[in-house]
Amino acid sequence: MAKVTSRKSGDVTIVDFTGRLVIGEGDYVLRQTVREALEGGAKNILLNLKDTTTIDSSGVGELVSAYTVVTNRGGKLKLAALPPKVHDILFITQLITVFEFYDDEKEAVASFA
Repeated sequence: MAKVTSRKSGDVTIVDFTGRLVIGEGDYVLRQTVREALEGGAKNILLNLKDTTTIDSSGVGELVSAYTVVTNRGGKLKLAALPPKVHDILFITQLITVFEFYDDEKEAVASFA
């Protein structure tokens, strides 16, 4: 089962995703968490995907949707700690050029400054 938790580091909301980012499982909880963060006033959102075990087309779509929603509200969404499977999918779909991503969470948080 997918699990999402949120925490703050300065003015950055860090969303830790654990599990499968797939249709009917992780896509919905990720969408809800990003929406709640935005409604709570978050502008800078970092998705920490280090514990993501797999991703499908629905999960990729949810990442793109989250990026679009955050950007349209004047915020920034970045990715951190991409597992090899997630990195490969984003590379194959050429979405790797859309997202700012970092290997290290600390470096990613600093990039919002």
